[in-house]
Amino acid sequence: MTTEASAAIAQTIDHGGLAKPGRNFRGTFKLGDLALRIIAGLVLFYLFLPILVIIVFSFNNPAGKFNYTWQGFTLDNWAHPFKYPALANALKLSLEVAAVSTAIATVLGTLVAVALVRQRFRGRTAVDTFLVLPLTSPEVVMGASLLTLFLDLNWPTGFVTILIAHVAFEVSFIAMTVRARIRGFDWTLEDASLDLGSGPARTFFKVTLPLIVPGIVAAAMLSFALSLDDFIITYFVSGSTVTYPLYVNAAVKAAVPPQINVLATMILVVSLILLAAGTMYRRKREG
Repeated sequence: MTTEASAAIAQTIDHGGLAKPGRNFRGTFKLGDLALRIIAGLVLFYLFLPILVIIVFSFNNPAGKFNYTWQGFTLDNWAHPFKYPALANALKLSLEVAAVSTAIATVLGTLVAVALVRQRFRGRTAVDTFLVLPLTSPEVVMGASLLTLFLDLNWPTGFVTILIAHVAFEVSFIAMTVRARIRGFDWTLEDASLDLGSGPARTFFKVTLPLIVPGIVAAAMLSFALSLDDFIITYFVSGSTVTYPLYVNAAVKAAVPPQINVLATMILVVSLILLAAGTMYRRKREG
């Protein structure tokens, strides 16, 4: 086939009927992209609608005990967020449990993650499997199992048992998150530090730890949120101790003051601030 014949065929294809399906395909692609964006927007609206309701109803002035219907705008709820001592004490207890359990789980989970990535030892696969079990097991099963364990050991349920239960499931989340960060770590930096005369401990605290801090911070924030939010496991092992989720669950049957929404909004704002600070810190470290 001559060059002129090839050019003629190409021109026929470009200007003939075969060009129209291409244009239709691009039009279909744009339509599908628009539909995908609309669906994504609707999904996000569905996810954030309950949060929006919480924020809006924190400014509501309910006529009765239940803050379920909009009655009018007021700032009195924000002026007295700790109006109910029992609610304030429950939130304080939840924050204490979340802070202590996160600190313990962060140390344990980070060490487990480093060991699983760095070391090759017998039973490593079993440890990896047991690490995933708290993530896949239903919380009802885990809560009932922990309650059975505490009763068999004759441990009184309360703050300590809640703390132990929270650490039990937080370690898995932290270990999995930190391990994902460590897998992208350049281990030649450690070798260089050791070659320059630094010991293993100094190398870990001066080289390894600063590079995996963003992953540790993200894991700690996730762990703190999970602990503050947990209801099912806490319900089994709490005894007479009342955390914030347990108080809200009990309040649904008696009274739902707007201060519940106020405190929830405050927690949300603080969480967003910490998330933004963590993101900026991570970007600064990566830059």
